[in-house]
Amino acid sequence: MADKIFRVNMTDLSTSIEDVPADWMGHGGRGLTSTIVAAEVEPTCHPLGRNNKLVIAPGLLSGTTAANSGRLSFGAKSPLTGTIKEANSGGTAAQMLARLGCKAIIIEGMPKGDSWYNLHCSADGITINEETELIGKGNFAVIETLAARLNDRFGSISIGPAGEMQMLSANLSIKDPDSHLRSGGRGGLGAVMGSKRIKFISIDSTDGKVALADKDAFNAANRTFTKALVDNPISQALGQYGTNVLVNIINEAGGLPTRNFTSGQFDGHEEISGETMYDTIVERDGKPKHNCHKGCVIQCSQVYNDADKKYKTSGFEYESIWAMGADCCVDNLDLIAEADHLMDDIGIDTIETSVAMGVAMEAGVLAFGDGEGICRILKEDIASGTPLGRIIGCGAGSVGRAYGVTRVPVVKNQAIPAYDPRAIKGIGITYATSTQGADHTMGYTIATNILGVGGSVDPLSREGQVELSRNLQIATAAIDSTGMCLFIAFAALDDEKCLPSLIDMINARFGISLTADDVTNLGMTILKTEHAFNLAAGFTNKDDRLPEFFSEEPIAPHNVVWDISGEQIDTFWDF
Repeated sequence: MADKIFRVNMTDLSTSIEDVPADWMGHGGRGLTSTIVAAEVEPTCHPLGRNNKLVIAPGLLSGTTAANSGRLSFGAKSPLTGTIKEANSGGTAAQMLARLGCKAIIIEGMPKGDSWYNLHCSADGITINEETELIGKGNFAVIETLAARLNDRFGSISIGPAGEMQMLSANLSIKDPDSHLRSGGRGGLGAVMGSKRIKFISIDSTDGKVALADKDAFNAANRTFTKALVDNPISQALGQYGTNVLVNIINEAGGLPTRNFTSGQFDGHEEISGETMYDTIVERDGKPKHNCHKGCVIQCSQVYNDADKKYKTSGFEYESIWAMGADCCVDNLDLIAEADHLMDDIGIDTIETSVAMGVAMEAGVLAFGDGEGICRILKEDIASGTPLGRIIGCGAGSVGRAYGVTRVPVVKNQAIPAYDPRAIKGIGITYATSTQGADHTMGYTIATNILGVGGSVDPLSREGQVELSRNLQIATAAIDSTGMCLFIAFAALDDEKCLPSLIDMINARFGISLTADDVTNLGMTILKTEHAFNLAAGFTNKDDRLPEFFSEEPIAPHNVVWDISGEQIDTFWDF
């Protein structure tokens, strides 16, 4: 079936199916969400007003048998940053939407009344239904209820109470193959869905097929691509210990932000490390390897059980564990897992909310190390929307403004993640120049700065960092358009067969003749499109800066500061 655009107008509660415009055909995932947002959203609009749009797009290879191709992109103007935004997630929704012939869903407008709605997506389009039963409920209740309403193989995208209350850290939650949750976490796009008064989107599991222009060529390329992923040593480490393998590595490098970014090492790092987590999972009969979507051959996800060997959380990621652990000085994995579970259910970004907790600890709202206090605030304040809950639920910048804290680790009002830019300077360039606020996934220089993948650039030197971040941001924008997991980048940087086989799959899927230069140009085009949106929204080069405390406060153990000038940072856009 030919791909179509599914459009939903919440103002008059109408839907339509449209042909894909010619200049959108070559895009998928992030490339398509950013292209549509740039074309149809006024950059100066209020992100929670009727003129913003929520765009959902599978990638170019979604729905095929390509390994690791199950990522879904969400796009809008971010209520947290005010910039263009793409949030990216695994789960089952991307593959299901692609098999239904859905190139993208565009949700626009805003209902006139107070009613809430759900959307149901099938090959025939989208139906809008009033929803009453699940309003105010958490994301796990949504999946449980939908399992009773629909067949067991449905897909879903939902918001929790944080999204309903339009908290600026609210995320979008996607059902995974085991009926647990994955998150389109950053930038508050759950609040955008909440502003449209949509509680969830259910997706029909009809077994449609994605047409391949050349099936034999596709399968041959996929075999080469899969082998490159499986044989890569970083992939193997991720499959063994998950992303949390990085705790000890980044701590050793002196770049593990601790106690609201006042140190680069955490005394309790061993207690929250990937190695300790692995041993705990095995001891409690959990799953040390797990798919967040069908067809993943890296399997960096896992299922973490509590002390009674009952399910607690899955997809227990390094960035989340760092934020609740080292940044808040909590060295108890069970408390961190409980907080992770609560945030999944509430529907709120684990990075933003946990960094906000660290700023709240700096303000004296609770003590550093108080994991029980974090869980209490999540349950009693954020889930119910008390004044304190709304302040923290709107992110680290919100807490800093409310309590007069000056050490607030944000760029464009989005919390800085799990790598200190003073000790790992390449990631500082990514934080500063990203079109979407501080985000490690936009250009993951950790690969080269720390892991030695794709060459080596000294993390403590100013030299080569702008070029490194630029090249990785361009490549990442292209990867995010394919529907591929970002972790294919490790093999793509080090295995000469990986990227060509990925391009071969795209060509065999569509019957086209892309080259490596075309893919690079695609990444450049996406970045320039996003940058132009932000400039039109009122951002300038002065917004591409880190908070001043990074330049003023040396971080142990290297006793280094952020020392890359604004003029150097501005050269990022010289392409």
